[in-house]
Amino acid sequence: MQKSHPKKSVRKAQEQHRQPGFETAMKPAPVFEKRATSKGRLQDKVAVITGGDSGIGRAVAVAFAKEGADVVVSYLDEEEDAAVTADHITRAGRTCILIAGDISKEKHCNDIVKKTIRKLGRIDILVNNAAVQYPQKSIADITPAQLHKTFETNIYPHFYLTRAALPHLSKGSSIICTTSVTAYRGSSHLIDYSATKGAIVAFVRSLSAALSDKGIRVNGVAPGPIWTPLIPATFTAKEVAEFGSDVPLKRAGQPVEVAPCYVFLASDDAAYITGQILHPNGGEIVNG
Repeated sequence: MQKSHPKKSVRKAQEQHRQPGFETAMKPAPVFEKRATSKGRLQDKVAVITGGDSGIGRAVAVAFAKEGADVVVSYLDEEEDAAVTADHITRAGRTCILIAGDISKEKHCNDIVKKTIRKLGRIDILVNNAAVQYPQKSIADITPAQLHKTFETNIYPHFYLTRAALPHLSKGSSIICTTSVTAYRGSSHLIDYSATKGAIVAFVRSLSAALSDKGIRVNGVAPGPIWTPLIPATFTAKEVAEFGSDVPLKRAGQPVEVAPCYVFLASDDAAYITGQILHPNGGEIVNG
């Protein structure tokens, strides 16, 4: 079992130079799993999770499996990370299906849903989670290519996957989207990323209203600084070493500390909650 909450001094200065980054290369490895026994809150449900190979997505996938769900893990091409996630899901006694590919392409999103239905026969939970970020000192440094890449990865798949999954969702189904604290407080060096995360908040609120008559709940989670592969893949070594030290709790969060938000929102415990955002962010006070 990994130790929780490594001290800042343990997290060495480090960088990765490719997104979305590799969890297997991170030191220390993010904590994504609890010892606690399952309560079966998602027994025999089927969940689709984008970016489920690592980071928050992995923690959510493993937590779902421990609650009794079978999990489809969508990821880009991080085969080693995906294999670790699959191993933990199967060790929890549940089925894991790995699907590699680029979710910025509508056809691939459609294929994820088709493969899920063909192999597992249903979809109960859709977690739109995958994202990229490209820090820049100035908006003038954000190229048209970067702007397009950020939006086509971070927000377009929410539309593509939801539209493809919707015919297979029914009363009691849950859609959960990963936004960010930056949607509420902004970020001077992640302007395009923050803009997509703000769009996700509006997406959650609008879609929840649109699907309420069907009994399909739509909610979101807005994490603060969480120790995931995206951090060493996008920040400098100095920024990585200091990551998360500026929030009230004075540390970065672990994926395992965020996953319970998704379990709650996916379960019947949240049966009267839709159109809402949960904020596991280390104590930052945000509006909305």
